[in-house]
Amino acid sequence: MGIQEFVAFLQASAELTGCLAHLESIPPREAVTGESDHPLAPRLTAALQQQGLWPLYSHQAQAVDAALSGRNVFIATPAASGKSLGYYLPVLQALLADVNATALYLAPTKALEQDQLRHFTDLFYPALVRRHDYATFDGDTPGAARGHIRREARFILSNPDMLHAGILPNHQQWRRFLANLKYVVIDEAHQYRGIFGSHLALVLRRLRRICRRYGAQPRFILASATIGNAAEFATALTGLEFSVIDTDGAPYGGKDFLFWNPPLTDPERAQRRSASAEATVLFTDLIARGIRTLTFARSRRLAEVIYSHARERLRKQAPEQADRIKPYRAGYLAEDRRRIEKELFSGRLTGAVATSALELGIDVGSLEAAVLTGYPGSIASAWQQAGRSGRRQQRSLSIMVARNDPLDQYFMRHPDFFFGHSNEAALINPDNRQIAAAHLLCAAWEAPLAAADGEYFGPGYASHLQGLVDQGLLKVRRGQYHPSSDVAYPARDVSIRGAGGSDYTIVDHTTGALLETLESQTALFQLFPGAVYLHQGESYLVRSLDMETRIAGVEPNEEAYYTEAREINDLKVVNVHRSTFIRGIPVSLGEVEVTVTVVGFKRKAQFTEEVLGEEALDMPPQRFNTVALWFELPENLIHHGTGAALDFAGGLHAVEHAAIGILPLYALCDRNDIGGLSTPLHPDTGAATVFIYDAHAGGVGISEKGYEIVVQLWEAALKAIAECPCESGCPACIQSPKCGNNNEPLDKVAAQVLLRGLLGLKTAESDPAPS
Repeated sequence: MGIQEFVAFLQASAELTGCLAHLESIPPREAVTGESDHPLAPRLTAALQQQGLWPLYSHQAQAVDAALSGRNVFIATPAASGKSLGYYLPVLQALLADVNATALYLAPTKALEQDQLRHFTDLFYPALVRRHDYATFDGDTPGAARGHIRREARFILSNPDMLHAGILPNHQQWRRFLANLKYVVIDEAHQYRGIFGSHLALVLRRLRRICRRYGAQPRFILASATIGNAAEFATALTGLEFSVIDTDGAPYGGKDFLFWNPPLTDPERAQRRSASAEATVLFTDLIARGIRTLTFARSRRLAEVIYSHARERLRKQAPEQADRIKPYRAGYLAEDRRRIEKELFSGRLTGAVATSALELGIDVGSLEAAVLTGYPGSIASAWQQAGRSGRRQQRSLSIMVARNDPLDQYFMRHPDFFFGHSNEAALINPDNRQIAAAHLLCAAWEAPLAAADGEYFGPGYASHLQGLVDQGLLKVRRGQYHPSSDVAYPARDVSIRGAGGSDYTIVDHTTGALLETLESQTALFQLFPGAVYLHQGESYLVRSLDMETRIAGVEPNEEAYYTEAREINDLKVVNVHRSTFIRGIPVSLGEVEVTVTVVGFKRKAQFTEEVLGEEALDMPPQRFNTVALWFELPENLIHHGTGAALDFAGGLHAVEHAAIGILPLYALCDRNDIGGLSTPLHPDTGAATVFIYDAHAGGVGISEKGYEIVVQLWEAALKAIAECPCESGCPACIQSPKCGNNNEPLDKVAAQVLLRGLLGLKTAESDPAPS
């Protein structure tokens, strides 16, 4: 059975279940080719012709032309569009033109580094490069090979972590490489959002500063899935101006993209069959028909669970296929991941169940279908996952199976937003006080800082420096800032994938083995006693948490459930940065101090998401300063929202939950990156107020985005609530899994009244009249 027949089969079955929410048929297209105004070296052109890669697609030619013109380039085109040639060719042109020239490639994962190494070797070795000209350099690189790479390699494939903690602090040993650096390639750039991206922005500024000291000014080439603010994001990430290439000239085989909403099991409460169970059935049906399929799961354990259930179904349904599927996730040994990749590429495997580890550009060959178990959190990621099928220009199938979640259900009812709306904005905040201060200390260790370095580190540079001086971490001598004598190798203490703070150590009680460390800001929300914690895909139960020693004791856990923390928040306004009136509603953006306390947790079944139990906790509060937006509700709106049978506080609470659930539509973030508070009377505003804040100390730009699009946020929240078929509120509209008040009080009707009031809309006929 082919793709078209399977789509027809699903359409027929959906008539009985009502699961097919939308079918988008995306037509095929022919390639559009182009030429660069800057001729490539004849040897390079000949190699491309021999590989069948000539002429270039139009976006590849535009990228090469922009790079060879001396511009920084952002290639933001869909998956499988051939972005790699857009950065390989300028790099190779530079290496061929200058025997001393060097280039650096950065990937967010080691797996992608290795994949690119193989790809580069297949394309250009030995015709254009010698084997010692290029190499990976990361934490897995043997010590014996490192010196040779520093001395000889001209093209190094690495990751931001190694650049931050290994290369920059030891830049004297890398002088040859950095002094001749022509290009820095940043692949899968959309992955560098939020905290990770804010850290990388400072690492790249440190890199530019050190390169300048050695007389180099490298150009940057970014490659990414399509995002909504490519030019703005690239500038925020690097501090430089960019030319954006976002028109795809690659051929496309066409795609059928289905939105699949699991059947209702409890129509009154709008409860649906779990996305995991539904994805397992679809995956099994595809594999049984010989359709090569990749299914994405949102967690490592869920990938294993879906795989196990699918294998059991196949043993009954299509026994010959049961051993031709595998799970794939982070935590596996590198050789195991490589083996699975090769088996997928070769066709020995018919399918795999993977985490987002396979969302990135690792080439796993020609797949016909992709199943997404729930909306992955952003339109960009959804297209990346969907784009893993059809990578050889044949028509393909993608199915997104909805969870009972506000974003998933919003897309089921509004597929036009997904298919017709530009992708979300990727947000970072290099001026985050904690992050900026940490990297300035690293920069001072690399070379003393001076006032002129403000050109790299932005408008907050002087105040961040003074803060480090006040803390005794920097000393001023002859107008330069030096690390204090007790500061030693600060990069070692800065994790660029977290917000900072003293780490908690996770220890396996049964063996005494140190598993990993976790930053303090998130530790108490993941390591509370009774929590299930995943380490390299294995499940552990947290048995103890010592707040003084910062040690969490865990033991292996075989139970098929996960835990969700419940938290209560308090908040006070520190500074108002901006404020305005929108349709008479006061809306503000500013700095707030947030106090968060974990008060309990729920145990939920991995496969069905059924709540298995709840427990209370007595945990110390956590305080941090961040950025928030808030809006106040005027007296006339409050009067209407307290009409007959309406609960004003419940309506306000529901508005807060709905807005938090919907904000990721506009910002490339996860719901867990956002917190909120609603109160009928807040002491700092003197009014009924809803606060939405960044759940990371210092903020990463989410609240600023919310402030800019607050009217759209209100409109989308109203749609999500009004169109949900539940009677009184459910997880798909106004309930939150994190709510410390156990989602009480909540009033679905009152929330709609309040949101219509905020938008200046007439009262709906179904709304109760005010008392």
